[in-house]
Amino acid sequence: MSQVDLNPVTRGCLKEHAHTIVLLLSVIDLVTLSSAGLIAHYCLFGTVKPNAQHQVTILLGLLLVVVFLDLAQFYRPWRGRSLLQELVLFLKASVTALIALTVITTASLPEVTAGSNLEWIGLWAILACIGLATTRFVIRYGLAWIRAHGWNQRRVVLAGLSEMAIVTENQINKSPWLGLQIIGYLDDRSEPRISIGKSALPYLGKIHKLVDIVEQEGVDQVWVAYPFRGDFRFNEVMHALRHSSVSIRFLIDFYAFNAMNRSLSYVGGIPMLDIAVSPLDGVNAYLKALEDGVLAWIILVLFGPLMIAIAIGVKSTSPGPVFYRQERVGWNGRPFMMLKFRSMPVGVEHGTGPIWAGPGENRATRFGAFLRKTSLDELPQLINVLKGEMSIVGPRPERPAFVNAFKHQIPNYMKKHMVKAGITGWAQVNGWRGDTDLNRRIEHDLYYIQHWSVWFDLWIALQTVIKGFVNKNAY
Repeated sequence: MSQVDLNPVTRGCLKEHAHTIVLLLSVIDLVTLSSAGLIAHYCLFGTVKPNAQHQVTILLGLLLVVVFLDLAQFYRPWRGRSLLQELVLFLKASVTALIALTVITTASLPEVTAGSNLEWIGLWAILACIGLATTRFVIRYGLAWIRAHGWNQRRVVLAGLSEMAIVTENQINKSPWLGLQIIGYLDDRSEPRISIGKSALPYLGKIHKLVDIVEQEGVDQVWVAYPFRGDFRFNEVMHALRHSSVSIRFLIDFYAFNAMNRSLSYVGGIPMLDIAVSPLDGVNAYLKALEDGVLAWIILVLFGPLMIAIAIGVKSTSPGPVFYRQERVGWNGRPFMMLKFRSMPVGVEHGTGPIWAGPGENRATRFGAFLRKTSLDELPQLINVLKGEMSIVGPRPERPAFVNAFKHQIPNYMKKHMVKAGITGWAQVNGWRGDTDLNRRIEHDLYYIQHWSVWFDLWIALQTVIKGFVNKNAY
């Protein structure tokens, strides 16, 4: 199989800027929609300066189209989605938005949907559809060209080998524009024995080596390719990946597809079942980043004077720096330096190493103990949020030493790293913080990931404010 072997930075050059790309697509759509509205206005009324009612209609139309395109998952990564599937999504969203716009304007601005005004809305809709379809066609094939030339690649390994895997591999070979590189497969059923396409797909070893292969080869996705009857092998793969935050997809037997009731992805027209995939992709990632930025700045403005007072208190009660930098494990298992107001004497951990905070932990200064009890020592993490290392809401991060221990003790512990760590979270507002049951905490973290939405985040933030910062389990 002919593949372009680029270094990880080159392969995933667009992956690190996914949020920006989604924002750019949204801006392009908004510009296209507004331009179509103004052109239609000029064609019918001879001016590009709409009156107040038409301005309101244009703004409402922009909002409705973008919202319905988002609900139709139009801004999700389209890698593997066919042009026909994208066209269907686009038409559904556009028609729904047009109907909603007509109903709303008829009810609130009846004069807008009368006579030539209704003709204007119709012409605007036609021009908007043409414009959006054209821009998306250009963007789609521009990205396809980039991927076909070896950029923005995703590395994939197969866990197992089935007839459906053979079909999928052949489809990937014929579709370089997908930007997918299947580097090999793992299987416990002895040595490689199936030739796929013009060459044999490399055999990488048995399933117990899966995690090592993922880490060593920079794998982005694992596709489980065992047949449905191989339940024990499926469980073996899931067990092997229980400590990994890599995306997992199940290669579905097409004929059993209608019986499934899970979230699906399509690669070259082949359906796949999403088993463990972060909810923060496409427009969701942008919404989360926007939410974090807005909330972080609001909190900084409101609590700025208090943070200055705390900094003075730390400096005046204990010699040393105001802030304490501590390594934590964040999104996708990557380490980062988390900021806190210093609550312990300088160098106190040099002799003890990492210690799990609990009722008997008394290394904090008197002022530091107050900061911990009120959780005010966490406020500098707003800087981590603005740097993109953390979120306002998300699972709390732990230190590498604890992560390495917990991932062997608690099932699916590493799945919490599929989203950014947060200053507060669903587990924390439900009392599972500090020296409490880790299994219950992880259950709440995974529930948060599975049910994420902006509204859920805002509800958790509101609960944090209502319940206050003081907690009996804060040490």
